[in-house]
Amino acid sequence: MRISYKYYIIILFAIFSCNPTGSSFSPNPEPIIPAEISIGSGMFIFSKNNIDFEVFYYVPNSYNSSSKVVFALHGGGRDAEGVRNSLIQKSIDYNFIVIAPKFSSENFSLGDGYNLGNVYVDGDNPTTGTLNNEEEWSFSVIEPLFDSVKSSLSLEEDKYNLFGFSAGAQFVHRFILFKENARFDKVVSAAAGWYTVPNTSITFPYGFDNSILMNVNLNSLLSKDLYIQVGALDNNPNSAGLRHNEYADAQGLNRVTRAVHFFENGQNLSQSNNYNFNWSLHIVQGANHNFTPNANNACDLMFN
Repeated sequence: MRISYKYYIIILFAIFSCNPTGSSFSPNPEPIIPAEISIGSGMFIFSKNNIDFEVFYYVPNSYNSSSKVVFALHGGGRDAEGVRNSLIQKSIDYNFIVIAPKFSSENFSLGDGYNLGNVYVDGDNPTTGTLNNEEEWSFSVIEPLFDSVKSSLSLEEDKYNLFGFSAGAQFVHRFILFKENARFDKVVSAAAGWYTVPNTSITFPYGFDNSILMNVNLNSLLSKDLYIQVGALDNNPNSAGLRHNEYADAQGLNRVTRAVHFFENGQNLSQSNNYNFNWSLHIVQGANHNFTPNANNACDLMFN
């Protein structure tokens, strides 16, 4: 049987239209497996890319299909269980669901693997050759984990909130840079040690240059509901784990000045380009580099 040239072209067009080169198209998307979660406190295992994540949770008795999920990202101590415990009362007060995944040191080093999202093999020296597959990013755990929780609890809410403290604050503020189309609503970055500022003339990880962030839609980024938070007393330049080098110190010498610098960088960028700007800066009076006052204030910001 002969196939005419015209129909041959049509067939080829149909094939390549259904599976475009370089797209994330998958004929068999990964199925959503409902999390083993119920009312109260607990822990379940969430598996992705052959890594088992311990996920600590709290579901208030009064939760309903409209309850919000709040992802709480731990600091360098990786105490996800303690993070969950500290948020229980606020979860009850505001009727939200706490999801606190643990990113283990075995699978995610504190610098490249967690704080910088495992985007590059060496985040301080990014190259196209050391760019990890997006499925390997630590950032890429959040969206499927949300689907798993949403399915298990029959939630109708299509967006979630993010709260990160210290190293977790580094995680969440970079999450919205690299995952600009993710389903986050409100994001609180509390007490980050340093930042990736939206500046295309500063090299990554301190700015966008020499990274895939050069393609970020800045107007969209600056329009996100990002709450930049830090304790008023978190101003010790010798705080344990606080990075000091030429690039970090250009942002300031402590967490307060660096938070202000990050906020003002975004503010100035929006004003000079007439972009929308929904970021806000919050200094928590009386708070040092402590989780609880930062967490309580973050919840008040997200739900008031």
